[in-house]
Amino acid sequence: MSTFLIKNAKIVNEGAIFEGDVLIENEIIKEIAEQISLKSSDCVIIDAEGSYLIPGAIDDQVHFREPGLTHKGNIASESKAAIAGGITSFIEQPNTVPNAVTQELLEQKYEIAAATSYANYSFMMGGTNDNLDEVLKTNPRNVAGIKLFLGSSTGNMLVDNQEVLEKIFSSTKMLIAVHCEDEATIKTNLEKYKAEYGDDIPVKYHHLIRSAEACYLSSSKAIELAKKTGARLHVFHLSTAKEMELFTNKIPLEQKQITAEVCVHHLWFSDEDYENKGSLIKWNPAVKTKEDREALWTALLEDKIDVIATDHAPHTLEEKINPYTTCPSGGPLVQHAVVAMFEAVHRGKITVEKVVQKMCHNPAKIFKIEKRGFIKEGYYADLVIINPHLPWNVKKENILYHCGWSPFEGTNFKSRVTHTFVNGKLIYSNGRFKELKAAKRLLFERE
Repeated sequence: MSTFLIKNAKIVNEGAIFEGDVLIENEIIKEIAEQISLKSSDCVIIDAEGSYLIPGAIDDQVHFREPGLTHKGNIASESKAAIAGGITSFIEQPNTVPNAVTQELLEQKYEIAAATSYANYSFMMGGTNDNLDEVLKTNPRNVAGIKLFLGSSTGNMLVDNQEVLEKIFSSTKMLIAVHCEDEATIKTNLEKYKAEYGDDIPVKYHHLIRSAEACYLSSSKAIELAKKTGARLHVFHLSTAKEMELFTNKIPLEQKQITAEVCVHHLWFSDEDYENKGSLIKWNPAVKTKEDREALWTALLEDKIDVIATDHAPHTLEEKINPYTTCPSGGPLVQHAVVAMFEAVHRGKITVEKVVQKMCHNPAKIFKIEKRGFIKEGYYADLVIINPHLPWNVKKENILYHCGWSPFEGTNFKSRVTHTFVNGKLIYSNGRFKELKAAKRLLFERE
């Protein structure tokens, strides 16, 4: 039995912050009160005075690269980095090698995570132009959802057959998550820049090749199809001002059939950063203009956008310094996402309560995750303590990603994750890990 008593914390939950104590027994939050007295001599007390206690963040979109791409990252290394960053649960995407497009291949990923993951885990089933039967076998109780690439990205899983798309959208009640970029638009733009620059296109043109129009064309079609079929649609990594008109804040999240996500890098960087960061900030969809970034912030704060995630997608530095056409898109983010959003709190862009809503509560609601994402009695004790006044600098020596680099390298953060609990076990404490296997497969409250 493991018992912890967290004292004097600024507890952040459901739009409120209150000072108090939290008692953890075994895997569960046993009691939350203004003051809790010590119940037994073997209880470990942690004084969190001056620090925030938040639910463990739930990252609804990561690429941990296992199996098949483990020179970039693996479930153990990237989940460990996530724990250090305050992310206690993740949903991983199917574009590994082989692609997770059969139930057997999907289950193999769960087996790897059961043996090696530091954080709670779920894996999405991948849809293709010809695997509808496999998609429809997916168990809604223990798989997060169906992932469709409506624009090609890492892994060559493009679904571009309209008839197949309609069948998937109309045949499943499961959440369908989509990557939206219009393939024809991107190809036309790319040919134009290749004609001028060859393969070594300056990366500053990335957002003009994978353009705002490419994003809008694809996401608007996906939303139109969802409305036509009644599908439950979740649109990943929005990046443009124009797309914001496609989403609503007029109804509560629980009633939305179409939900939206933004990623940390689209809130942090703009096209002006390509000059200094180069291909390290080459993502799909692309980081776009300052105007797009401000529109994303506005939509996030107004609740048109429901979730903040990472799209964590590591590549080696050797891969990232290739010429434009062979340089892969994506970068590692799970270790730094929560503190980056707390930096935005320090800058007055967002409140702590809103960060918790978008990174903890809403992913749990959208995916209907069982007993996670909140600080509530009876819920799993996935908890994170963050000291908002413990500055640190991101440098090679403290980067935990297998790829060994971060787009935030050189950044000073004012806040630091000091403690991370997973299912009631203290896995990470002041820079040190306990090699405990506490992680569980996520379960979902749906039939």
